[in-house]
Amino acid sequence: MDAEFWHSRWAENRIGFHLNDTNPVLPYYWPKLGLQREDTVFVPMCGKSLDLTWLAEKHHQVTGVELSEIAVRAYFAEHLYLPTVTALGNGHTLYEFDEVRIYCGDYFTAPVQPADAVYDRAALIAMPESMRQSYVQRLLSLVKPGGKIMLVTLDYIQEEMAGPPFSVEADEVRSLFAGCEVTHIARQDADESHPRRQQGLSRFAEEVWFIRTPV
Repeated sequence: MDAEFWHSRWAENRIGFHLNDTNPVLPYYWPKLGLQREDTVFVPMCGKSLDLTWLAEKHHQVTGVELSEIAVRAYFAEHLYLPTVTALGNGHTLYEFDEVRIYCGDYFTAPVQPADAVYDRAALIAMPESMRQSYVQRLLSLVKPGGKIMLVTLDYIQEEMAGPPFSVEADEVRSLFAGCEVTHIARQDADESHPRRQQGLSRFAEEVWFIRTPV
């Protein structure tokens, strides 16, 4: 689960975690956060997700962080965007086009400013259990007081499939975000036709959480 693991996944195009459309939970649940257009949004480990584009249609500034330069360049190329590229030093490069900016580099050290809201569909579940506490501590430092987080997790029997993506159970979510207001919003259980169920998983569910940081 080091940087080379993710670099190789993108280099070999083994990106089964990438969706070729906006994640359906985003347009359905995001408006329920009650955010304004001027609220800034942070998307950790954003890949080349189309969710960035959807968010940019709703907010003036959407900031992502992504380790893989392949993913960052692909996002802008596939949208026919020509970004401004700025080398920041310390292994970080900033790509900007209109409302979207992506820091290419290490999530834990990228010079990101705290945002009003966070959308995490694929970051926490990409972390092995040993790294999740550090991930969340860093995430909370990048959210303004009273900020809002929409978190998407997966629930399945971990022994039935090696992650990533990993299963993160409800008790762990509440423990990781202790001190925040944590609300379980939805659970969508996959039926037997779902690709993950066809791979042998006895259950597979996507869960949505709203988290509010202390004021």
